[in-house]
Amino acid sequence: MAVTGFRGRGVALAVLIATVVVAVLVVVSHVLLSQVTAADANALAHTRAEAVSANVSVRNGHVVLVEGGNEALDTVSWVYADGHLIDGIVPGRVLARVEALAGSGPSQTTTVGNDLLYSQPIQLEGHRVVAIVKVDLTPYETSEQRSLAMALILGGISILLAGVVAYLMVGRALRVVHDMAALADDWGDHEPGRRFNLGVPRDEFGELGRTLDRLLGRIDNALADERRLTDEIAHELRTPLTALRCEAQLAQLSGHPLAPESVLTEVDRLNTAITTLLGAARTRSDGGTRCDLRAAARQAIAGRSIELAVPTEVEVAVATELVVAVLSPLLENGLRHASSRVWVTARVQPQGVAMNVLDDGPGFDPAEVDRVFDAGVTSGNGHGLGLAVVRRLAASAGVAVRAIADGHGRVEVTFPTPEVVA
Repeated sequence: MAVTGFRGRGVALAVLIATVVVAVLVVVSHVLLSQVTAADANALAHTRAEAVSANVSVRNGHVVLVEGGNEALDTVSWVYADGHLIDGIVPGRVLARVEALAGSGPSQTTTVGNDLLYSQPIQLEGHRVVAIVKVDLTPYETSEQRSLAMALILGGISILLAGVVAYLMVGRALRVVHDMAALADDWGDHEPGRRFNLGVPRDEFGELGRTLDRLLGRIDNALADERRLTDEIAHELRTPLTALRCEAQLAQLSGHPLAPESVLTEVDRLNTAITTLLGAARTRSDGGTRCDLRAAARQAIAGRSIELAVPTEVEVAVATELVVAVLSPLLENGLRHASSRVWVTARVQPQGVAMNVLDDGPGFDPAEVDRVFDAGVTSGNGHGLGLAVVRRLAASAGVAVRAIADGHGRVEVTFPTPEVVA
């Protein structure tokens, strides 16, 4: 229905424009034709008057005509000398106007009904002579009417053709949109990952197809991001839940009550995992947020045996909570894999503050360094949040994080500074 409505509006607009154009052309052509016919009628009247004037002369003191006595001219031309008709037969319907012209001084043109009357004075010594001619305007008016009718007919045909062409062209253009909509509906049910792939845009519909491809790509990425979040939640919550189940089964088999400390520890880990994952899903970078990096790092260490070598009075353009959330999993990962030592360093660079979490453990496998932040990838037995959540938290705040394979455990986190954000 929407397509039909758009097609109807397009056709109506085309017909309206064609009607306006045709109307203007008809009016302009009719005005021009009227001026041309009027000029032709006046030219014929002047020619007749000149012909009559050439045949007027004076003999023996009287004004006479030296023509051959053409009776046809007597009904369309008349000669008045000193106020008296000396040649021609004046019809009664124009008699009064002809006599008025005969008594006038200069040349005059007037219209009586369908007749054009023209008076022209003749210079003869001692006499006042006026030649008056008549031109029948009926043929000219008939020609104008026929031309107007023909213009209206051709204009109507042009308007009709414009409507038909607009209907066909709009329908053909909208067929592309209709096909795209049908394909999109079908993909939504069977192949959500497909794209239109119309190639290099050659018109507006090609631009539309490319824009929709980009939109579908962003939607697909968002859905994939949500699937990754679900996978991360499932991965990170499985460890504390498994620990709780093991503690409960051991208590059941041994007959001893469940140790409150172990339950509370696993519940705290579970709560931390949920809180951090939800924060990763909701966090957005705010250009006005900043914190002291050394103080945030101390909060993340929280009394653990970790060396801190971070300069004082270094600010980063992220919230304290996010720095703690990013560093805590990295510190826990370092403690789990270190042989004896974990330490944190930081240095200010033009692109931000690069903080390194290091340990003297075996470090990362160079072949796996690009996969350590994927959900489910781990080495050894660990609890708490994984590196996949660190990557999600970092991406949400514009923080760069990467693992470095240099023989020991090393993860570099680059926090933006307020100057870089500004």
